[in-house]
Amino acid sequence: MPLITTDAQYLSDSHRLEFFIDAVADYVIYTLDADGFITSWNAGAEKIKGYSATEILGQHFSRFFTAEDQANAVPDKMLAAAKEEGRYEAEGWRVRKDGTRFWSNSVVQRVVDQNGRLLGYAKITRDITERVAAHQSLLQSERRFRILVDGVTDYAIYMLDPSGMITNWNVGAERLKGYTAEEIVGQHFSKFYTREERAKGTPLRVLEAAMQNGRYEGEGWRVRKDGSRFWASVVVTPIHNEAGQLEGFAKVTRDITERRAAHEALRQSERQFRLLVSGVTDYALYMLDPNGLVTSWNAGAERIKGYTAEEIIGQHFSRFYTEHDRAAGLPGRALYTATRDGHFETEGHRVRKDGTLFWANVVIDPIRDERGELIGFAKITRDITGRRDAEVALRQAQAQRAHAQKMDALGQLTGSIVHDFNNLLTVVDSYVRKVKNAGVDPEMKQATESVELALERGAGLTRQLLAFSRKHAARAEVVSLAERVEAVRGMIAGSMRKTVKLVAAVGPETWPVKVDPGELELGLVNIAFNARDAMPDGGLVTITAENMLLSSGDDAAGLQGEFVALRVTDTGIGIAPDLLPQVFEPFFTTKGPEKGTGLGLAQVYGFAQQSGGAVTIDSEVGKGTTVTIYLPRADIEAAAQSAEPEQPASVNVVPLRTKGRFAGDQG
Repeated sequence: MPLITTDAQYLSDSHRLEFFIDAVADYVIYTLDADGFITSWNAGAEKIKGYSATEILGQHFSRFFTAEDQANAVPDKMLAAAKEEGRYEAEGWRVRKDGTRFWSNSVVQRVVDQNGRLLGYAKITRDITERVAAHQSLLQSERRFRILVDGVTDYAIYMLDPSGMITNWNVGAERLKGYTAEEIVGQHFSKFYTREERAKGTPLRVLEAAMQNGRYEGEGWRVRKDGSRFWASVVVTPIHNEAGQLEGFAKVTRDITERRAAHEALRQSERQFRLLVSGVTDYALYMLDPNGLVTSWNAGAERIKGYTAEEIIGQHFSRFYTEHDRAAGLPGRALYTATRDGHFETEGHRVRKDGTLFWANVVIDPIRDERGELIGFAKITRDITGRRDAEVALRQAQAQRAHAQKMDALGQLTGSIVHDFNNLLTVVDSYVRKVKNAGVDPEMKQATESVELALERGAGLTRQLLAFSRKHAARAEVVSLAERVEAVRGMIAGSMRKTVKLVAAVGPETWPVKVDPGELELGLVNIAFNARDAMPDGGLVTITAENMLLSSGDDAAGLQGEFVALRVTDTGIGIAPDLLPQVFEPFFTTKGPEKGTGLGLAQVYGFAQQSGGAVTIDSEVGKGTTVTIYLPRADIEAAAQSAEPEQPASVNVVPLRTKGRFAGDQG
């Protein structure tokens, strides 16, 4: 029968309280007699502990305690304390009907009658498992972060308030500067500067620069507690709160005395407090669990690698490696080395979120707890692509300069030798002419003709060597490459095998150039014959030209300006990479001694240099070779106004007949 208002008016206060207690479902509320046996049971108790009233009434309340607590008489002690003090409150594990445990907050209240005689106890229990778990998670997170920062011993990592007073201090700072936290917290950071720097106001300017620019980085002398000095690399970053107000500065100091003295590479190992880590943007600074999963992520990591914290936390750090490095097992070996040696440092390509590569300096340190157990790894990554590119460019420039010096030295030596060799040929030639003019018998005439042929070949070799050494008299004139290529095309094609096809595609739009026409044609023949010999089974030789505007960054010996790139490409066997740097040297050849003198490409090199240009060669074994001659665009108006013919050089080549042949080969 429903309870109506009229009935409720006559309920006793006791009955009203029973209805109220039974309606509370989030609390376990029940009563015990003086010996601890349950005498009442509310709906909240049934919901939380799992027992219905019929199951639990008359049972001893100790059944809710763990076996350990029962063995230690915890239930009896609770009742004794409540009886003595009137009230007892505690937290601990309790057991439900199904055997599961929950963390509870319990209050036991003594109940007495009007004469003070003990009637029993009122007991209220609340399930606070989730709250305790959240609190423990927060404590664990803070503990792990503290271990991360305190695990860094190569960096002094600490924070300043807005005026420069030190507010915290890590183990690395104590090791590096000699002060304990108790000695230094609350002191001004200027005490680490030399007396001269303090007199100049450097500490204040450092903080001002950090505030104005958002960051300060510098190097200089710093002073330890014992008065000794060390050369420090310093980074100061201002820290702002959510409202944009300055809360202080994050400061990282590293002793780089040895690097400064020996010009060694930077060692990177940086850890920070949570606010410090979030403020540093030039380093990817994050933490891994023992399996390599990312557990924390700073702003620098997001800037360098492109992932937000939400995207990357929980992912394996191997995703930053290239596919080749992952297949080779490099991520696993890095963690193994860091665990074994206590430190791992390397450089290599890493991959951003968008798939682009950057050259990274990477440091990994194992992080251990107070018991020495591995709880993860601290990882620092820095993008040093710019520095590496500069080093590569410097090495390339040094190699190009060394090669140019070598070729110039060879040219000077060759010019000196050829001059004397040419004089000998002139003497022999004069005697041969005298013998011919004197009239000789047929046998002597045949011998004389053989000598003439030898002299002719010697003159051809002399001409090529002089071209390489740039001491040959250049008869430069403005020419059309399209016309010159067409003029020599027939002779080249006639020397090719039937299995070798020649294609010449130089259009009339190609800029004119000012060169020695004979040397140009001889160079084309030399390159074409090399291409022919590189295709014993047949193939294709292509001659093309392209107008180009070159800058110093182009791979054309540092040329700048308007040039025509004349290219001869074949589909032959190619040249091994270790031989390419030598192909323009006199007498170097990849053929047998009976097939070439090694002067063909030397002549091409000399012709290109003498014409104010350059020559390059690209080749891949099994795929062919391309020789490119860069010739400067001719100033047609200046050439038309010039009435002065070019003067011959001081070296005279033996004036022998060529009988329409070119001295090609041939190297």
